[in-house]
Amino acid sequence: MSSPRRHRLGFWIVTAAFATAMAFPTVPTPLWALYRERDGLPTAVVTVAFAAYAAGVAVALFTAGHLSDHLGRRRVLVPALALEAVAALALALTPDVVVLVAARVATGLAVGALTPTATAHLAELHGRTASAHPATGAVVATAANLGGLGLGSLAAGFLVGHLGDPLRVPHLVFLVLLLLATAALALVPETVQREHRPYRVQRIAVPAAARGRYLAAALASFGLFSVMGLFSSLAPAVLASLGHPGPVAGGATAFSVFAAAALSQVLLARLAPHHQVRLGLVLTAAGVVVLGAGVLLAAVVPFAAGGVVAGAGVGVLLKGALSTATALAPAGSRGEAAAGIFLAGYLGMAVPALAVGLSSSSGVPFGVSVPVLAVVVLVVLGAVAVALHRNPAPADAPADTPAGTTAPAAHPAPRVRA
Repeated sequence: MSSPRRHRLGFWIVTAAFATAMAFPTVPTPLWALYRERDGLPTAVVTVAFAAYAAGVAVALFTAGHLSDHLGRRRVLVPALALEAVAALALALTPDVVVLVAARVATGLAVGALTPTATAHLAELHGRTASAHPATGAVVATAANLGGLGLGSLAAGFLVGHLGDPLRVPHLVFLVLLLLATAALALVPETVQREHRPYRVQRIAVPAAARGRYLAAALASFGLFSVMGLFSSLAPAVLASLGHPGPVAGGATAFSVFAAAALSQVLLARLAPHHQVRLGLVLTAAGVVVLGAGVLLAAVVPFAAGGVVAGAGVGVLLKGALSTATALAPAGSRGEAAAGIFLAGYLGMAVPALAVGLSSSSGVPFGVSVPVLAVVVLVVLGAVAVALHRNPAPADAPADTPAGTTAPAAHPAPRVRA
């Protein structure tokens, strides 16, 4: 097989493996209620398990996400996928809460290492195919990343609704998929020559000359990941409180939010970063208002519709925030600048969801805690708008820069994931 054809085949294999790896973390989304019912768990335990995943991602981003730059892409992708497969096997064999938390940590570690590696690998493989269109790699990486997150919850909801043993079967299905993806990587060309370098943890670089705009991008990441965390961990419980229990409803709702995020990134990719941020702020704020009002009024349609609108805003806001942050940093520090954005993002994903879960276990209804979370997100988005107004973009700022979508790329300029 000619080199361009091998790289094209490798590109689609990595895309499929990436989507599968990103789908697995959201498989538990429609299962949280089943764990609660079977073991009598409070909502707080569910959110702790969810926060464990976010913590694992954050740790891996700064300890392993950059290793593929000198070890090679496949040498990081294969162990990361294998670690997810181990987590799937553990959950299929022993679906109890202790194993659940441990498996979530392992999954987070795998995703944190895999996401920047797969993003960089896709960019490199695509660049070596014949007649490569420069935007295709970014669009495909976006679809694989955010689209995979949505597909995981949708697939699990479908499997739970149509097959027995709901706490085992989804994990068994994904165990097979992850093993197939791991084996298929043997056909993918390596794009990085192995080098021996002294190990160091990924640093967070905050551009001193533009801290105002960088802080705005980090705050935006915190706010938008808060929305993602709500739908990844608590959507089924909120829907149940609104009179729509069941894993299918929870999985479909989470899928629609992540699908809207992926679609908005694809459709609005050509907007300049400052326009992406502005539009993302408006859409996310509008969606948060509607979903918060839906929960306050105990109406499921506004909650779901607001989630979709907020999801669309999240997708374009994330890309705009990453593009802004990486444009502010020197060429050699762009990955480090993106790392700070994702640290803020995963704090936003874990902390608010954990607060809502803990308040629910203390007797505070979702009709109070979710609208309060909506207000907090609106305050954060308002602070972003004020910071951007006080620190306008330079007139000669570049129209766009490659950016990731959920993790910093493993090479100097992050590309679209996130």
